[in-house]
Amino acid sequence: MHVWATIVGAIVVFAILLDAFETVVLPRRVQRRHRLTAWFYRNTWNPWKWVARLIHRPTLREAFLGYFGPLSLIMLLVLWAAGLIFGFAFMQFGLGEHLQLAGERITFGTLIYHSGETFFTLGYGDITPNNGMARALAVMEAGLGFAFLGVVVGYLPVVYSSFSTREIEISLLDARAGSPPTAAEFLGRLGCCPEQTVLDQIFRDWEHWCADLLASHISYPVLVFFRSQHSNQSWLGALTTMLDVTSLVITGVDGIHPDQAKLTFAMARHAVVDLAQVVYAQYQPHSVDRLSAEDLQRLRTDLAQHGVTLNDGVDAADKLTDMRALYEPYCHSLARRLVMSLPPWIHSEHKKDNWQGGPWDRAIQARALERPGRPIDDHF
Repeated sequence: MHVWATIVGAIVVFAILLDAFETVVLPRRVQRRHRLTAWFYRNTWNPWKWVARLIHRPTLREAFLGYFGPLSLIMLLVLWAAGLIFGFAFMQFGLGEHLQLAGERITFGTLIYHSGETFFTLGYGDITPNNGMARALAVMEAGLGFAFLGVVVGYLPVVYSSFSTREIEISLLDARAGSPPTAAEFLGRLGCCPEQTVLDQIFRDWEHWCADLLASHISYPVLVFFRSQHSNQSWLGALTTMLDVTSLVITGVDGIHPDQAKLTFAMARHAVVDLAQVVYAQYQPHSVDRLSAEDLQRLRTDLAQHGVTLNDGVDAADKLTDMRALYEPYCHSLARRLVMSLPPWIHSEHKKDNWQGGPWDRAIQARALERPGRPIDDHF
């Protein structure tokens, strides 16, 4: 029985060390079905999502979902630590002979306590190993405890740095494409800026953002569950909006060359396809159509009023449909999996941007009406 305990403990320790190494040090592959981390997120996100759907108030539901990312990161570290402690306790149970100063009988529960104080380097000294293998295990576990502390210290800042970098561009999109962002708002607000270089630079920035999103979220999948600061913003919404915009430009917009748009579309589609695999999203063929024929006509009319003319040739609608088929199924599957809302192509009514809102708006607007001039919303 003691031999089997040693083998089980060694397997547990090896599995956790391998999982932590692949998660923190060697994060390369898109799918990791047989890893502890992948199992952990598959079996914790589903119950969390189920509870969230019982919350009917959207702001509270979004706040509840926002807790999962940071909390799951902490719980994963706790799971690793607990697994290492139990693994070394099994190994000590199989190999170690211990002396206890109080003269109490050594039980497996006592060995877990001994493993815990060794792992966290407390060093009380009330239980001491008295053979070579037991001492070697104690030294090894103490060293892993220091290494684990280093992982925590180094891992968390990297994750939050990647999250901060992601959110900067999403926040910048607020004034350019609305809240939530739409392709109609994006192109309509740029209608006053027909310079090709302006649009190409924006697309180039978003191409880099998509590449960074792909690299960081494959390396650290927990970032997929991190929500944006505003409930009407998300990394998926921003990614979908850029796919919509570049699809329109590739389909045809008068006066705009689609070269850079094609590069941005390719990078954005690469990101959405790979991230759908990261979260094990499932394809459903009967998703809601985001752009009906009526909405497309309204989109053309609205953009024409802002000086942006879409290609209305015979094949334009079919080409746009083919472009949408390349990415919309993945966007829909990600939205269902992560309980996120996809942005529309065009708003049914005017909505304020996030930067236009505030807790004192009513008082400010009331005072603005008392003096000449227009409210702040009418200046944009």
